[in-house]
Amino acid sequence: MSEQIPIGITVNGEDLEFDRAVTVTELLTHRGLPSKGIAVAVDGALFPRGRWDESVERGWEIEILTAVQGG
Repeated sequence: MSEQIPIGITVNGEDLEFDRAVTVTELLTHRGLPSKGIAVAVDGALFPRGRWDESVERGWEIEILTAVQGG
């Protein structure tokens, strides 16, 4: 029987742990965010929307940015 090792990541400066692999899409849902009007950066680099269904990796620093209207 294998032991589950928590996956620790940082999201917008907040340390989070999950007991299973999660995707970026699941992370957005977990935080109550829509999938539109959002940009995601991992370790300071844009993370393309086409990769949002991939599992996040332990230790990633993720920034979730929302579009703001105005000017």
